[in-house]
Amino acid sequence: MFDEDNKKSNLKKYFHKNGRALGSMGYFLLLMIVFLIGAPEVWIRPNLHQSVFVMMPTLLFMVIPLVFLVASGEIDLSFASTYGLSAYVFALIVSAGIDPILGLFAGVFTGAIVGAAVGALIVFGKLSSLVASLGVLFLIRGFLFVSTNSRSITLLEIDSHWMYPILVGKIYGFPVQVIWAVLFVVFSYFLFNRHVFGIHIHHVGDNEVSASQMGINVKEIKIKAFMFVGVGAAISGIFSTLITYTFFPTQGFGYLLLALAAVFIGGTPYWGGLGTIAGAVFGVGVIAYMEIGVVAVGMSGTWRQFFNGLIILLALLGHRLHGDRVR
Repeated sequence: MFDEDNKKSNLKKYFHKNGRALGSMGYFLLLMIVFLIGAPEVWIRPNLHQSVFVMMPTLLFMVIPLVFLVASGEIDLSFASTYGLSAYVFALIVSAGIDPILGLFAGVFTGAIVGAAVGALIVFGKLSSLVASLGVLFLIRGFLFVSTNSRSITLLEIDSHWMYPILVGKIYGFPVQVIWAVLFVVFSYFLFNRHVFGIHIHHVGDNEVSASQMGINVKEIKIKAFMFVGVGAAISGIFSTLITYTFFPTQGFGYLLLALAAVFIGGTPYWGGLGTIAGAVFGVGVIAYMEIGVVAVGMSGTWRQFFNGLIILLALLGHRLHGDRVR
């Protein structure tokens, strides 16, 4: 009798601790069931899921770092332009005949610098992260339009370099970038839940004053979180450029709201202090499959925005009902 009660207690604790991630998984499974019932002949085709797996990693590289930042109590809208700027730096270097590996490192370094600059602007300038990052978003995007004269850069011969098949090639038809995304998610999971940096993120997001009194350098933690977002956006932009063989000035702008939606659907609340990496993965799955699922069941693509908004609201309400914020 005692063992049975103990098991029930442990199970209850498990669901309470992982309720947000499990809720996000529930939304994802429900979505898949609805689409499977709506268009079974389309949904069982491997090509449909393979097309999702090709571009889904680029969304994961952006969304996972955003979990860290939102959990710290901040928000960043500039990542969509950092995505484009890092891809631009990569494309410029490759098109100039320089080794793409150097372009890769230069692009990632660009993302880190932009992230650090945005973070410094917010923590030292004491500006709202929402407003400041919005300004940086348009500033960088305007620079891209002016510097490129709104023209794209094509990298048709990039697949001849040994780096290409390692990063975005295929193994028996399976996209290699999925493997890199999985490794990134695993690394981020342990960084968020097991490393001191992740622990500090939780403390800072829950209560800055208390975290500072505990000896945590709040400003440093937040700048690092902004840098991680910049690095994730840079990796995403470079992978996208490799997949499409092309950089274009509007690159990444369409991901702005989708990436944020995946974070919130994934169970990371906007008020900080809480976050879930596993939930964010399912949030990305919801957004990625929503983009093609609506069309697969025979509805017009214009309905995607409606259902994206609906599922965001339902997810936020569900996560809110799961439990109040615990300090």
